[in-house]
Amino acid sequence: MPRRRLSERQVQRIRTIQERRRQHLADRAETALDTAREEIAEEAPPRSGRVVVRHGANLAVEDAGGHITHCLARRNIGHPVCGDQVVWQDTADGQGVVTAIQPRHSVLSRPDYGGHDKPLAANLTRLVVLIAPEPDPSGYLIDQYLAAAELIGVQALIVANKMDLLDASAAAAFRARFALYPAIGYPILWTSLRQPETLGALISALADQTSILVGQSGVGKSSLVQTLLPDLDIQIGRLSQATGLGRHTTSTATCYRLIGGGFLIDSPGVRSFRLGAIDRETLQRGFREFGPHLERCRFTDCRHDREPGCAIRAAVDAGEIAPERLANFHHLAAGLGPAWA
Repeated sequence: MPRRRLSERQVQRIRTIQERRRQHLADRAETALDTAREEIAEEAPPRSGRVVVRHGANLAVEDAGGHITHCLARRNIGHPVCGDQVVWQDTADGQGVVTAIQPRHSVLSRPDYGGHDKPLAANLTRLVVLIAPEPDPSGYLIDQYLAAAELIGVQALIVANKMDLLDASAAAAFRARFALYPAIGYPILWTSLRQPETLGALISALADQTSILVGQSGVGKSSLVQTLLPDLDIQIGRLSQATGLGRHTTSTATCYRLIGGGFLIDSPGVRSFRLGAIDRETLQRGFREFGPHLERCRFTDCRHDREPGCAIRAAVDAGEIAPERLANFHHLAAGLGPAWA
């Protein structure tokens, strides 16, 4: 008998139920562990650290000296994520309890299966959008990443990887295709792992930053991470030895130290990316070149489509805004809900 194919709504419902069950199990574990350790932790002096891995109720917290401690988080403080600066206390068993999350300067989130924003990483300063000649880059996805960077207040950088796949003529055409981004303030670095000399500018751009790489599958993200982190196996080994969490670094966000200074957050969760629940005004702020023109539209609720007196469309006609950027804005807007139909 052929298997019945599930509808998208049924698949979504199953995913939501599974996520709810996983969260319920994690909550039970956190309750039991907090109860067992909380009184002991009260006697220890508070310390500061950075969350470098979170897996369920388990956290790996690194102090300023690079020492990693396996911690749990108190239930009443919220949900720490990779990159969070936290306050924690030692416990008698050589582990720790996170008692507070320091204010976040930025947080990158994406909707979970239930449509709620789920933080992926905190305190980023740079978002690196990775593209390559193959697979063919999606301008829509690039603009989605750039809009997210604008809205969370971090610097965005585009890195074109695998440029060795192109001959001189094709490379020139590829560069011209994306020339619109440097024109509005997003630099592009042209790199190839087979040409190490092309990586110098990227390494310099990541120094002393807390960065995350994002991009569609197949652009060489894993290989680039391994190149930027030549001691990756050593760092994973330290995590595993200190906390037992090292084996989970392929399935959860992990914050690694860059040899040249700074941190690189590697997360498989940002390959499939969607903006969360935002409104029209918020989305507009994600397109930086729209800013000087927004107040000039005749109507305050202008959708920048067919309305008379639209300053955004006038800027497109004048060559001040790339038409593909406006098209991608409309594409993103269409996914925000029926009010955009």
